[in-house]
Amino acid sequence: MENISSPAALAVKFVNIFLHLDKYLGAVIQDYGNWTYLILFAILFCETGLVVTPILPGDSLLFAIGTFCALGYLDLWKTLALLSVAAVLGDTVNYWIGHKIGPKVFHYNDSRIFRKEYLEKTHRFYEKYGGKTIVIARFVPIVRTFAPFVAGVGAMTYWKFLTYNVAGGLLWVFSVTLAGYYFGNIPVVKNNFTMVIMGIIVVSILPGVVEYLRHRRSAS
Repeated sequence: MENISSPAALAVKFVNIFLHLDKYLGAVIQDYGNWTYLILFAILFCETGLVVTPILPGDSLLFAIGTFCALGYLDLWKTLALLSVAAVLGDTVNYWIGHKIGPKVFHYNDSRIFRKEYLEKTHRFYEKYGGKTIVIARFVPIVRTFAPFVAGVGAMTYWKFLTYNVAGGLLWVFSVTLAGYYFGNIPVVKNNFTMVIMGIIVVSILPGVVEYLRHRRSAS
């Protein structure tokens, strides 16, 4: 008998939840009522605030949340407010984790991987391009989780980081959630919700793929 707790089985279950967020989110709302707000807050906070949980749903979850707000199962403005706080707070925590750990990790100059010069280069990069990076990263899975951590490692000026953190967090939460609110219950979208979620994922990772291919082409 297959072990249902095996890594492969857990991965399949996670992907299934990821692609059918409408069904699972509906079940959570039905089972937990107002506690759903706290659950969604925790998921979004962990997805943006902890470098060990970058695979949690972000864009697709916000879109699904928007559809349930449109149906009246969740309060739109309460949801937008709580999730915006979760997004901003998550990046803030991630920044300070990187800020505290970074100097210790890069302390030894003779390390092959963690070299102090890398820290200094990261700092200069974020001072010059950091604002744009923090905002754009909100819409790119995985990168969204690591960008604030690297900003902290590179000792990007905190108030500069905070400004773009708040702007990016609000833009991300409001735009994707409202997209779900206005378009998620259109029949063609509702009847093909899994395909829409897959499309959101593809569009989200596309900039990263293009940048990777561009980098490979430049290197060659």
